[in-house]
Amino acid sequence: MQSDDLAYFDSEEFRTILNQYEESVESEHPIYIDADDLADIADYYQYNGFPEKAKVAVDLALEYNPEAVGPLLFKAREALVDNDFETAREYAERIEAVDTMEAVYLKGEILVCQGKTEEADQYFIEQMKDIMTDELMDYVYDVANIFSDYEQHDKAFQWMARSQGDDSDSFKELMAHTLFGLGKYKDSERIFNELIDHDPYSIRYWNALASAQFMREDYNAAITSSEYAIAIDPKDPESLLSKANCLYNLLNYEDALDYFRRYSEQVDEDEFGYLYQGTCLINLGRYQEAVKILNKALEAAPPDSQYLPEIYQELAFGHSELGETETALYYLCETESLECNHASMEIIKGHILLANKRPEEAAEAFKGALKMSEDSPRTMLRIIVSLYDNQYTQTSYIFLKRLFKDMGDDWNEGFSYMALCCRDLGKGKEFLHYLKLASEKNPKEAKTVLSGLFPSGMDPKEYYQYIINQTNIA
Repeated sequence: MQSDDLAYFDSEEFRTILNQYEESVESEHPIYIDADDLADIADYYQYNGFPEKAKVAVDLALEYNPEAVGPLLFKAREALVDNDFETAREYAERIEAVDTMEAVYLKGEILVCQGKTEEADQYFIEQMKDIMTDELMDYVYDVANIFSDYEQHDKAFQWMARSQGDDSDSFKELMAHTLFGLGKYKDSERIFNELIDHDPYSIRYWNALASAQFMREDYNAAITSSEYAIAIDPKDPESLLSKANCLYNLLNYEDALDYFRRYSEQVDEDEFGYLYQGTCLINLGRYQEAVKILNKALEAAPPDSQYLPEIYQELAFGHSELGETETALYYLCETESLECNHASMEIIKGHILLANKRPEEAAEAFKGALKMSEDSPRTMLRIIVSLYDNQYTQTSYIFLKRLFKDMGDDWNEGFSYMALCCRDLGKGKEFLHYLKLASEKNPKEAKTVLSGLFPSGMDPKEYYQYIINQTNIA
């Protein structure tokens, strides 16, 4: 979805047309609306997750005008979603008779959708020879947008480089999204800040800025950006979800729970909101409530939901904590037919069995996980963490020693857990040694695992000196 389209969806003009259409549908008193306006309404519904409403709007548009470009483009892109390239090309031929340029864009898009990126690039370059000079920059922008829509960010950037000093907000926004897609989050953040200076009431800009900050793991800054968006529209789902995700990553599960709930109130058909309400409740130790809301996530999830493995996993944790081991194992079995990390599920199975005093069965599950992952060291580390969580501290210590010996100096995971093992086992000097390694080699892991030992908000780089100052260990 191009940024221009999203901006139009926020406009008073579009809102007026949408309101007229929805009032007509609700009252069952038909009114005439231009076919291309109906195509915009269909795009709006499709973007916001209402495909049936989109179909009704576009079918009505084609009743009014069978050759209207907007509805034909909508139908062509529906065909692309289904990988029905022949039908999409048929729509392109129909469009060409009415609007040559839209047909050019669609034919190029079909190639991109087929994975023929270089062929599409050459096609657009060839077509560029026929573009009038005063229309060239619009063409460059539109082609870049097509590549951006299909996450071909390298190509989008190459096409934008053909621009000659375009300083428009739409160009800047596309560049910011392209840089975001290339992983250049700081540069993307800078441009979104410029756009906000031009339009401080754009929820879209604030949310995009929050996303760039989130990807840089500057969660506090992202929360501030989300709060500006929420102040503009307290019911905006994207803003609420953005703040919820940031709070969750800051381990502030209580406040994250509140914002996931607020998100679900606005988008009650999305299983993601219920899933993360459940995950927050699991982390807060409120297992009965967690199971209830996770079942709601399960009800909301379509059969092909990418979140089903995670929902089943969290249900397994919840039922395990409630002492309902067989129910927990049942939910893990439900993941066997899904596309997911099956080794990970075996680790969780082993963890639950270990927590419920079934060590022999747990050992078999852990062996299965190692086999599935071809003895991955990260799988071994997760098994060790499970052993530690289940009070097998000495065993965890021994296994971590072996793991570090095998992995060499470049390995940077697990040192935080080794620090905990040494602390629990009274190995003071080793505790300091591994604490220093953890904070230097993997501060993110150190913060997640060890932050409870230190004052709130302390930077992991300060952990070692803090302990030195608090103890006599040397």
